[in-house]
Amino acid sequence: MHKFIRRIVLILALLAAAFPATAQKRGGILTIPHIDTPPSPSIQEEGTASVVIPFMPLFNNLVIFDQHVPRHSLETIVPELATKWAWGKDGTDLTFTLREGVKWHDGKPFTSADVKCTWDMVSGLEPGKIRKSPRQAWFTNLKEITVNGANQVTFHLKRRQPSFIALLASGWSPVYPCHVPSAAMRTKPIGTGPFRFVEYRLNEIIRMERNPDYWKPGLPYLDGITYQIVPNRSTRMLGFVAGKYDMTYPTDVTVSLMKDVMSQAPDTQCVMRRTNVDTNLIINRDAPPFDNPDIRRALALALDRKSFNDILNEGQGRIGAAMLPPPEGVWGMPNEVLETLTGYGPNVEKNREEARAIMTKLGYGPDKPLQTRIFTRDINSFRDPALILNDQLKKIYINAELDIADTPQYYAGVFKKQFAIGLNLTGSSLDDPDQNFYENYACGSLRNYTAYCNKDLEKDFDAQSMETDMAKRKAMVWQIERKLADDVVRPIIYHDVAAGCWHPYVKNMTIMVNSIYNGWRWEDVWMDK
Repeated sequence: MHKFIRRIVLILALLAAAFPATAQKRGGILTIPHIDTPPSPSIQEEGTASVVIPFMPLFNNLVIFDQHVPRHSLETIVPELATKWAWGKDGTDLTFTLREGVKWHDGKPFTSADVKCTWDMVSGLEPGKIRKSPRQAWFTNLKEITVNGANQVTFHLKRRQPSFIALLASGWSPVYPCHVPSAAMRTKPIGTGPFRFVEYRLNEIIRMERNPDYWKPGLPYLDGITYQIVPNRSTRMLGFVAGKYDMTYPTDVTVSLMKDVMSQAPDTQCVMRRTNVDTNLIINRDAPPFDNPDIRRALALALDRKSFNDILNEGQGRIGAAMLPPPEGVWGMPNEVLETLTGYGPNVEKNREEARAIMTKLGYGPDKPLQTRIFTRDINSFRDPALILNDQLKKIYINAELDIADTPQYYAGVFKKQFAIGLNLTGSSLDDPDQNFYENYACGSLRNYTAYCNKDLEKDFDAQSMETDMAKRKAMVWQIERKLADDVVRPIIYHDVAAGCWHPYVKNMTIMVNSIYNGWRWEDVWMDK
């Protein structure tokens, strides 16, 4: 009898967990302030979170990271437009079986042709199909894509690459409609996702509405999502606290601001996490005076990373190289290894003495500083560290003026290498070396803003990509990190920390803790008000 009662209690507990007392409510418009004007709604053509965060709900991927597991990994990948997948025996063929009955927002059927078109376009297998592809470097290992009827597609790789499927699960990897020109996707995007595009007015608003024909029955719960473009952070925070917005922009809340928000609205729910976004120095290696490797070394030696982190993050950010540092990051270096890299030694004044000696040898000094400009983007997370960088460079006889541009102009400038030095933020959509190395440091990659090119190092990129032994791969990754630091390719200043906050009536919200680019499908978020 006692065993029977315990079983009944267990069953009731499981039912209570599966069917919470508060049922999901339908309706309502989720309203969020947006930090700036996105360059366009076309995720496949842009390189900033201000595009992928608002527009990810319009689309679906073949596979996706589980939207309610905060830490994404290979183990959290789940089906979306694909129902299942399988690797071939030699690990170079990846075949997906596609979901049937899915329709694009304009009513056209989704088929394998759309998958092939998307990655032929993004990978550059069919040049000219897209204006630019910031993720083209992700797919240099893709040899071809073949289809077998309307519901099966195979990616054929040149070599083994276990992390390839993670690239497809990123928020940057939506499937595009084959029948819609890429130019139209920049103005009126069409997807298969839980929400449909309504309008995007520059400097004003982004609106999307519920997709009534979504292939997941009963979803989404919300009637729509609206982003109000509000460039001033103080205005955004005041609006959230006053109840004008249901949620903050998901990366908007600093350590100090979170304290203010919680004191004024104590019921607010916030998640402070590592964003997998690093603040870094980009250098035009091909134009004087920074074509001189000695001056680039002096720049690296000038940085007081702890000072940046203490001022901007109250010490809660992480100091690291290109990969997300531990404990959040799997591949980042421990401090004892990190401090042996160029410019990372703990004795900042000693580093700066070496930097000043370099600059003096080149003819610069306190009475003859090097004059330059620091190019950066006109949002707080760029401007604030740029001011600190400006002050630190003065310590080694470099005087700079800030050159601040709005988001479209900024990305146009960095893509075209129209800068001498810049204060930049680089977001990694995955905690995986394949994404980071190929996108940011491979020869010819659109996101390789410094135009660094080292063919021998790219062989090391390929070698670590094929390695299945994690310990061996990690050692290879650290050697690559050392070479990037020694070559002063893109000195990483610190890895950022930021929070997203929402009012307690916003339900089923999950914030990912190791990237800001993957968790914004929001098909099952709802509001209890």
